[in-house]
Amino acid sequence: MQQIIYFFQKFKYFLFFLLLEIIALSLTFNNLEFHRSKFVNSANNLTGGFYSQYSNISHFFNLRTENKRLSEENTYLKNLLAKKSFLDSLKELEFTVIDSSKFKQKYSYTAAKIINNNYSKQFNFLTVNKGQKDGISKEMAAFNSKGIIGITENTSTNYTRIQSILNRDSRINARLKNTNYFGTLSWDGKDYKTVQLYDIPRQAPLKIGDTIETDGKSTIFPEGILIGTISKINNGNTADNKVDVTLFNDMSNLGYIYIVKNFDKIEIKNLENNE
Repeated sequence: MQQIIYFFQKFKYFLFFLLLEIIALSLTFNNLEFHRSKFVNSANNLTGGFYSQYSNISHFFNLRTENKRLSEENTYLKNLLAKKSFLDSLKELEFTVIDSSKFKQKYSYTAAKIINNNYSKQFNFLTVNKGQKDGISKEMAAFNSKGIIGITENTSTNYTRIQSILNRDSRINARLKNTNYFGTLSWDGKDYKTVQLYDIPRQAPLKIGDTIETDGKSTIFPEGILIGTISKINNGNTADNKVDVTLFNDMSNLGYIYIVKNFDKIEIKNLENNE
């Protein structure tokens, strides 16, 4: 016991120095761990920010592919809805046996991408990347989710030229939504955002903001495709009205569209031509 006491008395300064060293080393290692943790967190934040920016850039460059995929998916859904509408109409028939050859889908839809678009001239046209090999022919309707675009005017194997609604020669049947009042839609060549609807009967209940849509009376456009809203009513001394229609579509900014085929078009045309 005396030897132990003697040992501590003899080496007390050295032992005190060792104690201080241990405390100092302990504090140093704790601080290193704190700084290492801060460094890791900073590195993680930096890496996370980089990956976030990379994801945003990658998403931007993938928008074209995504838009194409969505357009193709919408085309599939439109064709599916057209078939469903047909099948629903069959369910209303009280037949125990139905000859399916007597019934068929009226419209089909093809997605296409606009590769050239004119809107600042008097006679404007668009070009899309689908043609005869895709079943496209003359006098087929072109539209997108916001409204009508025009009518196919000429085709090649892989491409189609569309006569825009912003064309002085364009004539399209259109009506006041939810009514049977209709007229002829054309363009005066002035404002690419506005077209004109002529020959609306004076008794038609027109007001600013009313929606104009296709009336389905032609063999080109299905019924109910949106066009725009009435922005000005020009009342004259004639038996009909002329109204300005602000288009839903921005004709200067178009991407993917749909081209519609009417399966009954030839039959109807032949019937009308034999009158």
